[in-house]
Formats: sequence, structure tokens, C-alpha cells
Amino acid sequence: MFTGIVEEIGLVEGIDFPDGPDGDAVLRVNGPLVTSDVALGDSIAVSGVCLTVTAVSAGVFRADVMPETLRHTALGSLTPGTHVNLERAVRPAARLGGHIVQGHVDGTARLLSRQPGTRWDDLTFSVAPDLARFVASKGSVAVDGVSLTVSAVSDTGFSVSLIPTTLAATTLGRRAVGDDVNIEVDVLAKYIERLLGAQP
Repeated sequence: MFTGIVEEIGLVEGIDFPDGPDGDAVLRVNGPLVTSDVALGDSIAVSGVCLTVTAVSAGVFRADVMPETLRHTALGSLTPGTHVNLERAVRPAARLGGHIVQGHVDGTARLLSRQPGTRWDDLTFSVAPDLARFVASKGSVAVDGVSLTVSAVSDTGFSVSLIPTTLAATTLGRRAVGDDVNIEVDVLAKYIERLLGAQP
């Protein structure tokens, strides 16, 4: 489990597809902070996607990315030199600074507009209707692994406002109109829908 509070901006050193573009991928990411106490088998969220560390050396960790993950997230478009948000799995005794984030990305959204304020930016994303219904005004959403409060919603998207710290400490400060981002909606909303749908 994660909190959506990014610890570090990492740098993609490589992404390889051993069995071709339709197979799995091997991702290598430079993240000195998150690898400072990492062990093989630990989980690290890479732009919101929970991945298992398979190797680590000199601040660089490696993780396997399954085809299913590549199909439903923006990880398949990563290239060497791309920046990604990194967060280690939360410890049981730690404060939950953001919200409950599983690292199980539900899909992607596209940045439609970016409006700078005096000290903040307002970002609007388009998202498929089957995900948009889980996003509520003043509710929580994880965008590229960043826990955010929704400021406005529509049938096809939502908006968020980013404070200076979020702009500086995450990749969202660098995102441009047209970029695709990973989205994880509130897990409680998904379970509520599932339970209500199961009623006779």
C-alpha cells in the first residue's frame, strides 16, 4: 500500500522488451532515495504503478512489467531519460499523509489544459466514462501516483489544483497538454459499486 506522497523523482535508465513489443518489459530506474533501504521483492510505485524490485545496484533498481500492466498504464511509453514519480510502500507505523493508494492503476487520462495561477496550476484531465464515474468533487484521486484532491468533475474528466510543493516535487510540474498519465480512483468507490451491484 502507498499514500500518494511522492518521495523522489526518478530517472528511467532503460526499458527493454526481451520478447518483442507485445511481451513484458524490464524497467531500470535511478532512484537513490527509494533504493537506500530497498530489498529484493520490495514494492516501489513508479508513477503510481506498484512494481516489485528484482535487482538493485548503485541507486538503480530493476522491475519486470507484465503485458497487462503495459496495456492499462502509461509505462509502455517510457523512454530512457524520462522522469517518474517514486514512492516506497508505506510502513504500518507511518502517517497516512495522502490517501490509500494500492498502486493498481485503473487506466490512463489525458491532460487537456493547464492554467497557471499566482502560486498554483489548475490541471484538467479527460478520462473514460467508466472511470470518471468513480471520481467525486473534493474526493481523492491518484495521478501518476500523486495523491490529489479533485476540484471539479464532469462526465468525461476532472480538474485538480497543484500547490507549489507538488509542482516542484513531482513530475506533474512538467506535464504538458496532451500527455497521458496513470490514474487510480478511490478504492472505496470501486468496492461500494461492486457491493451495490451484487444486491438482488
